[in-house]
Amino acid sequence: MRRNRMASITAQVRRSVTSIAVLLAVPALIGLAVMMMYSSRTQAMIRRMDAAARMKPVLESTISENLFSVAAGRISFKDSGVEELITETDKTLDMLLGETQGSGQMQLTIARRTMDTLEQYAYKVRDGMASGTPIIEIEGIVDEVRNVGRLVADMLDAFTTDEIANATVASRGLRTIVTIAAVTEILLLLFAFIRTRNETRRLTSSIHTEIYSLEETVRRIAEGNFGDRVRDMNVVELKELGEQINQMADRLETLIEQVRQKQDNLARAELRTLQAQINPHFLYNTLDTIVWQAESGKGDEVVRLTRNLSDFFRISLSSGADWIPVSQELKHVSAYLSIQKTRYRDILDYEVEQPEGLEEIYMLKLLLQPLVENALYHGIKNKRGGGKISVLVKRQNRVLTFTVADNGRGMTPEQLKELQESLRAETPTAPATLEPGHSGFGMRNVDMRIRLYYGKQTGLLIRSGPEGTEVSFGIPIRTREEIDHDESLSRG
Repeated sequence: MRRNRMASITAQVRRSVTSIAVLLAVPALIGLAVMMMYSSRTQAMIRRMDAAARMKPVLESTISENLFSVAAGRISFKDSGVEELITETDKTLDMLLGETQGSGQMQLTIARRTMDTLEQYAYKVRDGMASGTPIIEIEGIVDEVRNVGRLVADMLDAFTTDEIANATVASRGLRTIVTIAAVTEILLLLFAFIRTRNETRRLTSSIHTEIYSLEETVRRIAEGNFGDRVRDMNVVELKELGEQINQMADRLETLIEQVRQKQDNLARAELRTLQAQINPHFLYNTLDTIVWQAESGKGDEVVRLTRNLSDFFRISLSSGADWIPVSQELKHVSAYLSIQKTRYRDILDYEVEQPEGLEEIYMLKLLLQPLVENALYHGIKNKRGGGKISVLVKRQNRVLTFTVADNGRGMTPEQLKELQESLRAETPTAPATLEPGHSGFGMRNVDMRIRLYYGKQTGLLIRSGPEGTEVSFGIPIRTREEIDHDESLSRG
């Protein structure tokens, strides 16, 4: 059953992970806080027991021994350090009293009061030595100091015993807390595992259903059902993918229609190109020239013209091939110019570059001859005194650049702008007005074929002025092996 509310994979995973993290973190944090509290209490107990242990030697022997040295006259009371030892002991007892609760506090209270008695005996030794009291009496007071110190030390032993007992209780409590926390974590881990598995199963099922729907739609589109579209997705992350697939299908429909249109345009362009090549007037004029040369007894010229005409039509047809070696394209345009040179004599001069190494490079056929024809009929023929047509080839990296230049009558700026704008049209077309013989037909036809066959945004580049016109175009170098298997080619 489809859900009305759209789900997000990220949100579901985030909620699942967050709930599991909270379940695992809360008891862990509580256990950690309790353990830190018990640890702090244990550290305080150890610190108090250490302070009591350091005081015991002072109370049991150090103070009484120093006072005995005073009674023997070896040192003065001031130099004995007894007063400082008593003061330090009092401070330590006061500190322990401030930190201790329970039975240990009673032991420390009694020890602190007993220290007052020890202090009084110590001052009696000081005063007796100052007043000249007999040594035997002072020694008796020192014995009392020793007894009182041992009594305080015994009280500290009792305090330490209480602290040890308290530490034992704290340790048992800590052990209990750790055990409870460990058991709780294990139970929560088990619960989290079960929940994660259920959430994963549910999420996987939801994603699988949506992806299967996407696969089915893409399969139908791949089979040619371009009108099929992805239904609305219930998963946020897949919704955009479904929209992209729908957009792709829309673009495919558009592109297929454009391809069909381009194929129609190419068919019309190729047909018009062949029509231009098999122009009856060109054929009649050439045959008339051959007859005239034969009647004049110029057998060599007849042979040359016949061969040029044969080469011209053989390469034009190329057994139906679309791609021919560059050398054949140059031979084709040379044959055309050679024939026209015989007809127009002194008003036409030409040159065609024939670089080496072009036999294995293929190009779309019939790109140069229409440009040469346009240069002849719209540049050289209408110029007083005639002119020259040059066909140049330049190879740079993986690009061949062809240039057809003439020094005939160039175009006006307005004519050049109009022609360039028609060549820059985004969608190449073959208007009915562009019939063979129409001014600009050859260049527009070649520009369209270059753009459609080579997938280029720009076909011909044109420069024109009073000194003549130059038309150039660049095409990628393609060998016979690089021609698509469904593209026909001539083997030269």
